[in-house]
Amino acid sequence: MTVQTPSREDFAALLEASFKAADMQEGTVVKGTVVGFEKDLAVIDVGLKVEGRVPLKEFGVKGRDGDLKIGDEVEVYLERVENALGEAVLSRDKARREESWIRLEVAFEKNEKVTGQIFNSVKGGFTVDLDGAVAFLPRSQVDIRPVRDVGPLMHTPQPFQILKMDKRRGNIVVSRRVVLEETRAEQRSELVQSLEEGQIIEGVVKNITDYGAFVDLGGIDGLLHVTDMAWRRVNHPTEILSIGQSVKVQVIRVNHETHRISLGMKQLMADPWEGIEAKYPVNARFTGRVNNITDYGAFVELEPGIEGLIHVSEMSWTKKNVHPGKIVSTSQEVEVVILEVDPVKRRISLGLKQTLENPWELFLESHPVGSEVEGEVKNKTEFGLFIGLDGDIDGMVHLSDLDWNRPGEEVITEFNKSDMVRAVVLDVDVEKERISLGIKQLQGDPFTEAGDVRKGAIVTCEITQVQDAGLEVKIVDTDLTAFIRRSDLARDRGEQRPERFSVGDKVDARITQFDKKARKVAVSIKALEIAEEKQAVAQYGSTDSGASLGDILGAALKAREGDEE
Repeated sequence: MTVQTPSREDFAALLEASFKAADMQEGTVVKGTVVGFEKDLAVIDVGLKVEGRVPLKEFGVKGRDGDLKIGDEVEVYLERVENALGEAVLSRDKARREESWIRLEVAFEKNEKVTGQIFNSVKGGFTVDLDGAVAFLPRSQVDIRPVRDVGPLMHTPQPFQILKMDKRRGNIVVSRRVVLEETRAEQRSELVQSLEEGQIIEGVVKNITDYGAFVDLGGIDGLLHVTDMAWRRVNHPTEILSIGQSVKVQVIRVNHETHRISLGMKQLMADPWEGIEAKYPVNARFTGRVNNITDYGAFVELEPGIEGLIHVSEMSWTKKNVHPGKIVSTSQEVEVVILEVDPVKRRISLGLKQTLENPWELFLESHPVGSEVEGEVKNKTEFGLFIGLDGDIDGMVHLSDLDWNRPGEEVITEFNKSDMVRAVVLDVDVEKERISLGIKQLQGDPFTEAGDVRKGAIVTCEITQVQDAGLEVKIVDTDLTAFIRRSDLARDRGEQRPERFSVGDKVDARITQFDKKARKVAVSIKALEIAEEKQAVAQYGSTDSGASLGDILGAALKAREGDEE
């Protein structure tokens, strides 16, 4: 038997190996060798005084390390060098987790995607296995849109993006949505680049709003605005489209920066506005259907895709300041007249009242100037009366046309609403839609029918009113009235007293003013006495002949009495 004496080199190697064993720190991953199996445990030698035991299930997770043999080298996590039983505490799961953390940290720093499997549902989200490391997937990060059923995504390897890592707390937050958005953005960019304005493509209606519909073009959505669906008026997209419907559309505009795409359907149809002026000449009559009513008018569809506007001012001859809805109703068939056609702005102006006779023209035909009419007092204003006439039109009696002699402000108080009155047609302005009436013209103009009444004429007046300032009188056999001032009641100042006279008395006076334009007449008793005195003097002598004024007047009176006899 040969006895081997250890050399210095052997001793050094043994010493170095002991140092390596001493360097093993708890909480690190170390390499070990499978030296045996005990029931469901694997005995691992990691170079310590004693071996450690690891459950076989830790080697068989998800099919990994499933076939262990004695002599296989494995990596395990050294939790404790020696426990109460004097054994090393090892873990294959924690070793795998440590390996995953190192790989995940590298991927997180490089912003790379990692592969994982959703394996459990927790509060607020799901847990994901990232090759040994457990991460949290918030519910909002599962998909671009909310997902009701996550079943098809469970236990399926798929890419994730790491959003947050905290090794001290052992927290990892991942997102599946970010990966999908990146993929979709790439697809969108490729698809947008391939689209051109004017291109005709097919898509599927994905969503409908009040202003249009979103059409899926195969990875990217385009907006089909409600105004681009048809040439006719479309109140809501649901009149034409439904979700899931396949449609053929034309690309109108493409924004390569924002990836916004505008689509159109009506562009694939014939434009009904081509040659519109020849089809709808001005002043021609057509029948259409009212399809929309606004505060300023009503839109009438003349044919599919062609509609015109009846402005509120063109709806009725007589109904002013009335809402269009009180004249026409939606879906009503109406006859209209073409007023204007603008093919550039795609506008047609229509008239409804033009289909009816102008009531002012009809009135002028049936009631010429000078004819009499009868109507109801519709309104009283500060400037006159409004009288309702035939044809649902009004005529106005100005204050100055109420009475020949009295002021209009005084006379208008005698009229009330709903009173039936007669009047004379003075003027009819068809353009301005005005009718002027007169009530005083029913009676003749006293100034025109005054006969021989003129300035200087002697007339007989009947006293109608006695005032301190004078007398109100009416010239007999006329409709003229006048006022005799106190100073004109007599030549002598002592006789200038109104109380000498009574209502109903008749007095002779001389007309001192007769102005037809100013419609003013003035009379004076004083002027008459002076005129008679001058006449007597001229006829019977002068004061220079020695005769007194009394003698002259007495002679004149005797001569008058003789003439009367």
